[in-house]
Amino acid sequence: MASSSFSSSSMLAFVLFLLVLLVGSSSAHLSTNFYYKTCPKLFTTVKSVVHSAVAKEKRMGASLLRLHFHDCFVNGCDGSILLDDTSSFTGEKTARPNVGSIRGFNVIDDIKSKVEAACPGVVSCADIVAIAARDSTVILGGPSWDVKLGRRDSKTASLSAANSGVIPPPTSTLSNLINRFQAKGLSAKDMVVLSGSHTIGQARCVVFRSRIYNETNIDASFAKTRQGRCPIKVGSGDNNLAPLDLQTPTFFDNHYYINLVNKKGLLHSDQVLFNGGSTDSLVEKYSKNLHAFDSDFASAMIKMGDISPLTGSNGEIRKNCRKPN
Repeated sequence: MASSSFSSSSMLAFVLFLLVLLVGSSSAHLSTNFYYKTCPKLFTTVKSVVHSAVAKEKRMGASLLRLHFHDCFVNGCDGSILLDDTSSFTGEKTARPNVGSIRGFNVIDDIKSKVEAACPGVVSCADIVAIAARDSTVILGGPSWDVKLGRRDSKTASLSAANSGVIPPPTSTLSNLINRFQAKGLSAKDMVVLSGSHTIGQARCVVFRSRIYNETNIDASFAKTRQGRCPIKVGSGDNNLAPLDLQTPTFFDNHYYINLVNKKGLLHSDQVLFNGGSTDSLVEKYSKNLHAFDSDFASAMIKMGDISPLTGSNGEIRKNCRKPN
């Protein structure tokens, strides 16, 4: 009798343990319908703001996509990149990969204020960044995907983490790119396909000057064209912009890979993807198959959005994306 009561109580404890596990794991997972009941107008609200911002300036679409990438690669997709510096901490905005180039904060602010008006205190800034990245891609002609949601916002940010090299610089070697992405649970294939986001957007002369003057694996006429707006002298024209994709700079397509095959990658870290190394075959594939690129890009963006989110009772839902509550 005693043993049966012991076993039944053990069974109850085991069932309770399983329930705790299930609840714990489900809160740590994102889902595409997270705000289905709590903020039904979320997607239409975000899309309308992104649409008007990109209509005003096509480059903003690329900036919003990049914002998501730079957020996720530093301590996970937690909205930490949005935090302004305060007297108690220095955020990520002035980190080397971000300073002078990361942008789109005003658009995120605009989205947040409209989302707050529709459903106050419900939607995180981290999730808004993720949705804005998807909408930007679609508006510029790229693929769509179902954005997984349920991230919460960090209460702090880390300049040192953003400066630690987790975001690969434009001078990266192929092995550094592969290693940096693998450290975030992303494969070499994910890295090559996510690099395809450089089919849109622009880069500053200071980050491609060395490539157009010193490297040999570059089309001569392409280098000459880029040199026209990027003088060899350091400090001269540093902030002059050039499109990452010369062919269709404001349209999301596979011309980025066609450019690489033709030795017209603007950044060193672009051309290393097609330079006699392990990723050449993938670049060739995407240069010839837009559908494969679109499909793989959508999958890789979902995977990137899964990097170390704060969920459950971790973090918070910021009222203002620029500061903790």
